[in-house]
Amino acid sequence: MRLDYDNASSLLSQLGNPTRLRIVRELVRAGKTGMAVGEIKKRLGTPNSTLSHHLNHLKNVGLVKQQRESTVLRCFVDYQAIDAIVKFLTEECCVAEIKE
Repeated sequence: MRLDYDNASSLLSQLGNPTRLRIVRELVRAGKTGMAVGEIKKRLGTPNSTLSHHLNHLKNVGLVKQQRESTVLRCFVDYQAIDAIVKFLTEECCVAEIKE
């Protein structure tokens, strides 16, 4: 996944919200097994409607994926998107340094 300024800006703007950032960090901590929405709610103490709102924003920009398992909705962080943000921010590191 290669980002341009518009895509990177969209991803970063969603991470600029404290609740969304906390959600993403919890999902990163959960790893590849992800985390049920109910568990995220419990850890953050966020009301259902508020959590749903934030998860939709993260899902819409591709930072979070969801999978239904019977009655449980499990969320996963999209590591490719996270890696793309880091790469976008660092890929030109030090190219403008003056070489003496």
